[in-house]
Amino acid sequence: MFDFQKLEVYQKSKNFCKEIYSILDEKNFDRVTNDQLRRASFSIMLNIAEGTSRFSNKDRKNFFVVARGSAFECVAIMEYLLETQEITQEFFLEGEKKLEEISKMLFGLIKNLE
Repeated sequence: MFDFQKLEVYQKSKNFCKEIYSILDEKNFDRVTNDQLRRASFSIMLNIAEGTSRFSNKDRKNFFVVARGSAFECVAIMEYLLETQEITQEFFLEGEKKLEEISKMLFGLIKNLE
């Protein structure tokens, strides 16, 4: 087992990514929105994984910062989808809650590397 697989934040981000992929399969958002949300959600988990492979704290921190930025990007896309009535308030709030938790966990990892 790799170190990143043991991280709760990685597991939560992977589950979030799978949920996003599921909704993207159900809905028919425009191509750009689909692609951006898919890539941003995938980026969270991939940057966590890649960050754990780095030897220096500075390098690890950089990947965790990028992962956190991707979580923010997902919130922004979902807010847009909510305001254009393409997702429900319930889906948005649930996703926002999960992303906030992921963001806080990443922030903790980042602070521990300083």
